[in-house]
Amino acid sequence: MQIVGYRSDDPALLVAEGGAVCRQSLAPGTGLAYTLGERHCAGTIESERHVACERERAPHCEIHTTPWAVANNRDSDEEHAIYLAAFAPAVFKVGVTRLERLETRLHEQGADRAAHVHTVPDGRIARERETSIAREHNITERVRATTKIRGLGETVDERRWETLLAGFDVREEFTFEYGLALNGRPVAETLLSGVVRGVKGRVLVLDHRDTTYAVDMRDLVGYELHEGATDRELQASLAGFS
Repeated sequence: MQIVGYRSDDPALLVAEGGAVCRQSLAPGTGLAYTLGERHCAGTIESERHVACERERAPHCEIHTTPWAVANNRDSDEEHAIYLAAFAPAVFKVGVTRLERLETRLHEQGADRAAHVHTVPDGRIARERETSIAREHNITERVRATTKIRGLGETVDERRWETLLAGFDVREEFTFEYGLALNGRPVAETLLSGVVRGVKGRVLVLDHRDTTYAVDMRDLVGYELHEGATDRELQASLAGFS
């Protein structure tokens, strides 16, 4: 078995075995008991069948990596939304997506708050405007998963968020809840053993041996899976020693 992808909208890992692809649900309360083996390219999925690749580069080798700009060329003539997104406590980004996917895209990214600020005719104009806004307002166009993990368990700085929005003609605002019920920041790890607490964007949050862990699901892609919970020594929270 190999992890070959993930979904954030209906949270699940895509697991391939012998060409067949199945979903490992990541619904809250799901128990996971896997050990991660070797990692290599996750290959590709064609007509719902997995095409394996043994190249060492992971999660995808150079043959199976599609540049962002190429992947989005097909959307260039559709209406695009330009949005602002907030990640607790005070990381703000500007982004673009097809207008029809706006709320889905924000949820996929794990945004805590967001605002739709412009609609433009196509992807090229959207990307140009995105870069211009980033420079003018000194905000980023990309937020790393590690940054999002550091903000888990915190709330958005409302004053700074509202100050940013004051410079725009906001069309619609969004607030997202992920049901994680965290009392503090989880420990960042790469594992697949424990009970799922929830998923926030591409970050899987699970409880294992009295410690809550945050796992970047992209870091799982490409790993071979073995049945049975990990016995690897893991960093634990203070609660895990009590």
